[in-house]
Amino acid sequence: QVHLVESGGGSVQPGGSLRLSCEASGDNFNRYCMAWFRQSPGNEREGVAAYYPVGNHPYVAQSLRDRFAISLDNAKNTLTLQMNSLQVDDSATYDCAASDCPGGWVLLADQNFGYWGQGTQVTVSS
Repeated sequence: QVHLVESGGGSVQPGGSLRLSCEASGDNFNRYCMAWFRQSPGNEREGVAAYYPVGNHPYVAQSLRDRFAISLDNAKNTLTLQMNSLQVDDSATYDCAASDCPGGWVLLADQNFGYWGQGTQVTVSS
C-alpha cells in the first residue's frame, strides 16, 4: 500500500509556472505506476501525466506535452509535475495517484488507480 501527499498548488497568472510534488510513503514505491489527474468544476477528471516503472517511462497527455513535464525522484519517493505557460483552463484540483499496475503499465484513466492523495488546488487567473 502507498500513501500520497501532494504539495505545490497555488495561484498564478496566465503564463506562469508551478511545480507540484507528490511524496509517497509505503513499501515498494518503485513498483507503482504513478500519475497526475486533474478535475475542474463541471468536468470529468482527466489524466494529465504518468510515470511507469518499466523503463522509467514518463508520459504526458498529448495536449499538454509542450507545457507540462513529469519526473520521478526515486531517492526522495517524490513525483513531480512541472507546469509551464499556465492557462486559465489549467485551473483545477490536481490529484496524485498510484496504481499497482501489474506488468508495469496501465491506461491513464482514474478507474485504474487505486491510491489517491488529497489533491492540491491550482488557480490560474489574471
